[in-house]
Amino acid sequence: MRVYLPATVAMLRGLVDDGQFAPVGGTGFALTPALRESYATGDTEELEYSAMLDAARASLRLIAGDEKAVPRRAVVSVDVEDVKLRPDLDFSVVKLSGPVPLELVAAVHLDTLEAEDDVRAAAEVIDAADLGDPDAEFTLGGAEDHELAWYAVQELPFLLELM
Repeated sequence: MRVYLPATVAMLRGLVDDGQFAPVGGTGFALTPALRESYATGDTEELEYSAMLDAARASLRLIAGDEKAVPRRAVVSVDVEDVKLRPDLDFSVVKLSGPVPLELVAAVHLDTLEAEDDVRAAAEVIDAADLGDPDAEFTLGGAEDHELAWYAVQELPFLLELM
């Protein structure tokens, strides 16, 4: 199963250094049966993209909790079998039992430099947006308007070196 794990740039550095990725709370996002049922239409690719966007939003929460975080949303895509579905938390939520080795990482998705101001602003209001504040939702939308760039695993050390 393809699972999308929210991350920060510091967590990506840890992935390179440690050769494994430990998702916070074991939480990931995937195309689950509950997510598929929640959409009237959409092919597999569209629904997996929705799960990735859920992970990108969760990345904002990780950034919000860390004053030193680089303001770029990050998502680690992994292919794993040992997941527990958690539709009680949200349609796309899954839990992993432990760290994921680097060889199971399929790709990394990361905001570009141009997104940093919008991501920083969104991280500051993510909780208010979750509670329905229209101004906060607008600010959050500014960050979510940026597409995450796709990187192959072997590009990650070079990418991080440039940051």
